[in-house]
Amino acid sequence: MISIDEARFYVLRDLSPLEPQVLELSLALGCVAASMVTANEPSPRFANSSMDGFALRAVDTLAGGTRLRIVGSIFAGDASDVQLGAGEAMRIMTGAPIPPGADSVCMREEASVEGDDATVLIQREIAPGEFVRLVGDDVAQGQVLLAPGDEIGAALVGSLASQGVRTVLAHPRPRVGVLSTGNELTDDAGALASGKIRDANRPSLLASLSQSGFESVDLGVVGDTKEEIARGFERGIEACDAVVSTGGVSVGDADFVKVVIGELCGDSARSMQVAMKPGKPFAFGMVPSSGTPLFGLAGNPVSTLVGFEVFVRPALRRLGGHRVLDRLTVNAVLDEAMPRKPDGRVHLVHVSSRVHDDGHLHVERSARHASHLLNAVAESNSIVVLPNGEGAARGDEVRLIVLDPDQLSRD
Repeated sequence: MISIDEARFYVLRDLSPLEPQVLELSLALGCVAASMVTANEPSPRFANSSMDGFALRAVDTLAGGTRLRIVGSIFAGDASDVQLGAGEAMRIMTGAPIPPGADSVCMREEASVEGDDATVLIQREIAPGEFVRLVGDDVAQGQVLLAPGDEIGAALVGSLASQGVRTVLAHPRPRVGVLSTGNELTDDAGALASGKIRDANRPSLLASLSQSGFESVDLGVVGDTKEEIARGFERGIEACDAVVSTGGVSVGDADFVKVVIGELCGDSARSMQVAMKPGKPFAFGMVPSSGTPLFGLAGNPVSTLVGFEVFVRPALRRLGGHRVLDRLTVNAVLDEAMPRKPDGRVHLVHVSSRVHDDGHLHVERSARHASHLLNAVAESNSIVVLPNGEGAARGDEVRLIVLDPDQLSRD
């Protein structure tokens, strides 16, 4: 057996980000920038009000309790060429430009309009610049908004859009083909023939890919023959940036996936026994002509999901240009003991975790763990990493791979 770190090194060492493409800004969320974008103009582009109220000269309010003459109104989207003079004020709405001569805004709640609607009582001294958003307060002209390697988030999409940016040069989302292998598998929703089971691995992987922000391609189910498996991989190599298969990587007489990956990838192919449970058997290689990585994951459903987290997802994030390849890993307190027996392997156990009132993350319960118990892990939101040994006692701290941060908060 080889360690998880050694297997990951072998997978990741020759992978590099996909060639950048010009992407529509609306489609770039979660992608990684490949070029710099600077601000064409300051933001705000003009001084404007952050409140509904009255634009005025701060010097006119030094005495407090000041009455000013109302000389007009200005709304967001308007422009005013009225020069505000001494003793004058102008009604102003949030986002409206500060009129010439004004330097401050009194919020509406601190002003009283007189009965004639022509004067306003300002109830206190207003400081210069109060409730005024200055030019360039958020973004200065020429400021770097996006640098190579930056992940494009929702706020950044809005900031770029505000500068008139409509496309960005970025690494595209990897397009990933998913193939299930096995004579026993079917997609039939009806009654099952003797010895048949419905495929769960492919739907789980397709969902995992989508959840992680990758583009998934369903390559279907193929039988346990070298010819069918090879054709399935070849379809994926032609259409995808990576191909993931499940099953056929162990030591059985019908385990041909590792053989096919070896034939397609040549010297880069490797069939491994990784010191982890579940997911010990694993095959990997890169097609010489295209550089397409091929992953052969173990066929038991939980093994497939664990193999995706440990090997596939980090590799795909590297293809997408991401700097951070792995999910958030944190310490958590065990609310129940997690015993195990030494077997030379790291155990990866699906669990449910929550943040408690003490501010610490707690592992509340572990799923029944066996590589075929898919439904047992369906409500898990994280994976405990148990090193080789006797396990951990209640109250011990363990390392936790967080699968779904949104579920860590208590109801």
